[in-house]
Amino acid sequence: MIWIGLTGWGDHPSLYESEAKGTKLERYSSHFPIVECDSSFYAILPKKNYVNWIKETPDNFRFIVKAYQGLTGHLRGKSSFNNIGDMFSAFRQSIDPLLESGKCAMVLFQYPPWFHCSRENIDRLRYTRLKMKGIPVALEFRHPSWFQELMRQRTLGFAEREGWIYTVCDEPQTEIGSIPIVLAGWGDKVLVRLHGRNIAGWLNHGPNWRKVRCLYRYNRKELEEWKARLIDLEKKAKNVYVLFNNNSGGDAADNAKQMVGMLGIRYTGLAPKQLGLFE
Repeated sequence: MIWIGLTGWGDHPSLYESEAKGTKLERYSSHFPIVECDSSFYAILPKKNYVNWIKETPDNFRFIVKAYQGLTGHLRGKSSFNNIGDMFSAFRQSIDPLLESGKCAMVLFQYPPWFHCSRENIDRLRYTRLKMKGIPVALEFRHPSWFQELMRQRTLGFAEREGWIYTVCDEPQTEIGSIPIVLAGWGDKVLVRLHGRNIAGWLNHGPNWRKVRCLYRYNRKELEEWKARLIDLEKKAKNVYVLFNNNSGGDAADNAKQMVGMLGIRYTGLAPKQLGLFE
């Protein structure tokens, strides 16, 4: 099955133009069956957040939780926790309600652009997998060293053996900070994240980087190419989870709906759409 959704549910104005009632998440879940929770990347959230989100979504709705940035090295060692073990314990406890509800499709560990292929980092991946035992975890790289010609198959083999869900990425191609499209997958799940192809925005580290980093709208030809890739990936893994992250300009929702239509998917079990005042 191909599951299509967006990264986050707050920044998609085209989904909330009507005057329908309900929270943004409730209204979002009437359009898509999955979403990435990215607020969990910036802080270890209180359990009550997840409890509320569980209540606001249909039974078959699924969350992809982005792992806290301290666990992936984005904080470069800065932390209020005594050690990395305590940090992992706090994160696991915070997502307990989601795990117990069955609505957690996976936890995404997205590593920073400076996380290169090395023995030390391979050991860190093994440690992370151990700490997340029993939880489906997805692995996303940003440093191209993992996919150099001599390392690509080793990287994929390692990820599969260690029980990671592989993340296929579409992103601007730069010398550092991005990886090529590698159509791989195995087992029950594979994750696809579509970041757009705005090279200038991808490399922007200025104060307004959020407004331009993923400023991109996929055209019909590009979506047709991805349609074929998704169909191919469905032969490799039972479930293909697809997240459109090209939302700096609000394009993700429209592109995602285009892809749903192109694949001829009709999702069942979505939240009912509440009509606005004049609809």
